[in-house]
Amino acid sequence: MRILQVMAGKGNGGAELYSTDVMLSLHRHGIDQCIAMRPDAPRFAELQAAGLRMAPLRHTGLLLRPWQLWQMRQLIARENPGIIQCWMRRAASLMPSRNHAAAGRAAAGRAAVIGWFGDYEDVPNFANCAYFAGCTQDLVRHMREAGVPAENAAYIPTFPSVDDLPALDRASLDTPADAKLLLTLSRLHPTKGLDTLLLALRDLPDCHLWIAGEGPMRGELETLARRSGIINRVRFLGWRTDRGALLRAADICLLPSSYEPFGTVILDAWSTRCAFIACDSAGPRAHLQNGINGMLVPAGDPSALAAAIRAVNSDPALRARIVENGYAEYRTRFTREAVTQQWISYYQSLVAAHAG
Repeated sequence: MRILQVMAGKGNGGAELYSTDVMLSLHRHGIDQCIAMRPDAPRFAELQAAGLRMAPLRHTGLLLRPWQLWQMRQLIARENPGIIQCWMRRAASLMPSRNHAAAGRAAAGRAAVIGWFGDYEDVPNFANCAYFAGCTQDLVRHMREAGVPAENAAYIPTFPSVDDLPALDRASLDTPADAKLLLTLSRLHPTKGLDTLLLALRDLPDCHLWIAGEGPMRGELETLARRSGIINRVRFLGWRTDRGALLRAADICLLPSSYEPFGTVILDAWSTRCAFIACDSAGPRAHLQNGINGMLVPAGDPSALAAAIRAVNSDPALRARIVENGYAEYRTRFTREAVTQQWISYYQSLVAAHAG
């Protein structure tokens, strides 16, 4: 079984992180893979150092798009994969179409081409994919409602990507040892609800907040924290690779997004036994039971978010319940090994069906 993995993004988003974790896990299971990825992508060097076969994708812009498509056809012809996995829309756009009469189209015709959904994408953007995988049941429903045959749409969840490092020393980030420590792992983007979290912090004088992530709203969020009089209790950490160490240091992990198809940070928190609170966007709503394995509050409501944080901080029984139930759910359904085996089984089924 030979797989061509195509990831055309260059950022530090959840899809980029998860897709490369899958590639590394498959590599450890001896799966033959070639990785088509931009050489300036954050984990290109890590994948290369791990021994994966890398095929640099050169970002050319619209004017040189035909050259990029030609390169992809040549790569497919050279690799002759049984599976081509397109991680998100940009990767799918590089697949040969029926209008391409080059060798790459013939090779692609022998492969099972998968389009992966981590968001509610328009299915026509994946027109050159025959099969589809989504990281939530609702994304699979979305595909089927858009016309994808049920047998061609698979649900395969994500798994957490945290390190095994011990809890980070709070003093290293100028945070009191006895403070109630809140943590969010997020891109600094308008949909992530970080302004709601900062406004909630005004009513939580015993709490400090670590914000781990980067994005276009950083300046705006820093200004909001300063104007709200809480800047001395907020630490903007930038992009971090020690998510496990951060989670083990925190009392509560938060996902205040107003829009979130899933949110692998749920699994990150569950796997490290960190209490978890989210706003009730689609992904958290599908996985959290309020007061059972986490807390759910209305999106965009700082008072409700503050109340949930106070409840978890003040009620040991509630904290213990949501932590242990979340950890149990992670162990049952979302370990790296369990999800990797799902990917391998899915690939094997498609190779067999495509060959037949």
